[in-house]
Amino acid sequence: MASSPQNPASGNGQPQQGFVGRVGHLNDSAHQLLDEARSTFEDLGQSVRGRVQRHPYAMVAAALGVGYVLGGGLFSSLTFRLVGLGVRVAALPLVKDQLLGMAEAAVSGFAGGDADDVGSPS
Repeated sequence: MASSPQNPASGNGQPQQGFVGRVGHLNDSAHQLLDEARSTFEDLGQSVRGRVQRHPYAMVAAALGVGYVLGGGLFSSLTFRLVGLGVRVAALPLVKDQLLGMAEAAVSGFAGGDADDVGSPS
């Protein structure tokens, strides 16, 4: 008696894709995906290690920032205070330039106005 094959031939001579064949294909696909993910994480790890060796303090600051955000500190009152302080510090040069421009205009206006008053006959 001949043993029956796992995937018996269909009417057109091609083997049927049975449950076992599909499971095998899924298994192969899962192994391929796992190998690609492992390779990607190894490349990422090497990249991060190289960056840490070149810029250790910047990477520590980045890790602190990511930890702060993931820890829920993004919407805390401290964050709002820090952002407000940052906006004020960033706006300080703009305000200073505007105030200096206004002061120069006022001084030149007073100096020009005084010169006209002194030189004109009363």
